[in-house]
Amino acid sequence: MANLVIDIGNTLTKIAVFRQDELLHTAHYSALEAGTLFDLIDQYQVNKAIISSVKKETENWRSELAKKVDLKYFNAEMTAGVHNQYKTPQTLGLDRLAAVIGANQLYRGKGSLVIDAGTAITYDWVDAEGNYFGGSISPGLNMRYKALNYYTGALPLINADERFNDFYGNDTTSAMRSGVQNGIKYEMNGFIESYQKSHPELNIILTGGDSIFFDTLLKNSIFAPYIKNEPYLVLKGLNAAIQNNND
Repeated sequence: MANLVIDIGNTLTKIAVFRQDELLHTAHYSALEAGTLFDLIDQYQVNKAIISSVKKETENWRSELAKKVDLKYFNAEMTAGVHNQYKTPQTLGLDRLAAVIGANQLYRGKGSLVIDAGTAITYDWVDAEGNYFGGSISPGLNMRYKALNYYTGALPLINADERFNDFYGNDTTSAMRSGVQNGIKYEMNGFIESYQKSHPELNIILTGGDSIFFDTLLKNSIFAPYIKNEPYLVLKGLNAAIQNNND
């Protein structure tokens, strides 16, 4: 039997199928159809499912899914062994909580700094005993480019470019890339350095939709050898939550 994990984000819906801790299948969709889920249920003999969503809207396939499997909705109470010390746990983004659970599950007995690079960039720390106190939220890569265009009269809307590797720009486009991409690189390095000063054995985990981009961006960083890229960290955290909840 297997678990179906569904993570509904701001831009994409990510799904995965696990058997215990083994990842069997993963995919992402801009619009998820019920038939896709039902095919996976049949193919992998899924009997349990969990949904995490950052959206207020309810998908029309949820009621049908609940008829086929034991369906749970991820919430702030499903911490899977993490001691959530956040002052307002009900306002904590479920994707942030799931990522912390995933880090604690993968690296038990060792603290982790989770950098989730998606629509926003979040920095969350869980210590070696599984205590989570909070973190930081920053505008994401595309959000910064859009903001420069939206809030100015002359700056164009441009895309990120992983080939850009200069310290400064010599025209408007390259100056924007220097500001946005180098700015995020320095931001990430600054957070990592600050946490490592008090926790030198800290895991550094990079995840999220833009994680591959930033993995490349940070390749010349002094922290690069210590960074672990875990693109499915949130999905693994949700899988840990449903296993813990059912146990």
